[in-house]
Amino acid sequence: MQLQGLVKVPPNGEHCPIGTWRSGAQPMPEILHARLPVAPWMADHTMRLPGTAPIDPADWLQRDEVFDAQMAFRDRLIAERGDAVHAMAEACRPAAEELLATVLTHLEGVEGYARTPLGMRRPDGVEVPLDGQPLIAAGRLVQEDLVILEKPDGADEHAITGAILCFPSNWTLAQKFGKALVRIHLPVEAYDDTVARRVQRLFDAVRPGAPLVRANLIPSKSDLHNPRPEFHRERPGPGETIFIRVERQVIMRLPVTGAVVFSIHTYLVRPEALTEPQRAALYARRPELLPAGEDRDDAAAAS
Repeated sequence: MQLQGLVKVPPNGEHCPIGTWRSGAQPMPEILHARLPVAPWMADHTMRLPGTAPIDPADWLQRDEVFDAQMAFRDRLIAERGDAVHAMAEACRPAAEELLATVLTHLEGVEGYARTPLGMRRPDGVEVPLDGQPLIAAGRLVQEDLVILEKPDGADEHAITGAILCFPSNWTLAQKFGKALVRIHLPVEAYDDTVARRVQRLFDAVRPGAPLVRANLIPSKSDLHNPRPEFHRERPGPGETIFIRVERQVIMRLPVTGAVVFSIHTYLVRPEALTEPQRAALYARRPELLPAGEDRDDAAAAS
C-alpha cells in the first residue's frame, strides 16, 4: 500500500536506531504513555511463564491515551512497510475474515466508532475501508497487533498463518511467519522444553469465549517499531534502559474456524513514569535496570 510522497523502507526487517526510521523527512515518532496500567513484575504468578489468567471477553481490546498517535503510526507503517508488517497465507483467509468480523462485533456500540457506507470510522475520525485485506482492516481499527496461529491436521504445534504486526520488539514477521511455536520463540532462553509443552497445551485448551491474558516486561532502548533479526536482540546494559515496554497479550480462540488469536497491546513508558511501588518492585527483581548512579537502597527509599 504505497501513498504518494512517502519513501518506502525495504521490507527486510532491518533495525533503525531510535528516532531515525524515516518517511520522507519525518523521523520515527516517540509515542509514550503517561502511566503504566499493566506491570507483570508486581506479582510472582504473572512473572512465571506463561503467567496467564482468564479475562472477560469484553476486556479483550483496549483503548488508551495514545490511541490517536499509535493509530496514525500504524497507518503509516501499513502504507510504507506493508510487506514487513502484514502477512497472510491464503489458507488463513477464513480465520482472518472471522477475526475481522469479531473485531467489528466487539467495537459495536463502543464510543467513538461508527459504521459508514464504506467501512468504519475510528475515534480519531479516520475512516477505515473494510473491503480489502481483512487483517489490514482489523489492524487499522485497533491498537493491538493481531497474530493468527493454526494447527494443521497431524501437526504437534500451532504455527503463524497470518498477522498484522506493526510494533514488534526484537523479532520480525518475515522470520517467524509460517513457523511453529517452538521455532517462533528462538532464541528466547527461558522458552525451554517444559515451557514449550505448557504453552502448547494452553493453545490446545483455550476455549471460545474464554480468553486468557498475560503480560511481559521488555527493557528497551528503542521505540515502538523495533524489528530485529534473530540473534540480534537488543539487550540494554546496566543503566542503559531508556524505556520500559510492557506487552499485554491475549490468547483467544475463534469459534468457527478454531484458529487461535494472539493479540498484543503495547505500552511504552520512561522509567520515571512508573509509580513508586512499580519502581521499587521492578528494581528489586531486576537491579541491573537501575539508572546509572542509583542503587537498590535508593530505589527502595524513594518508595
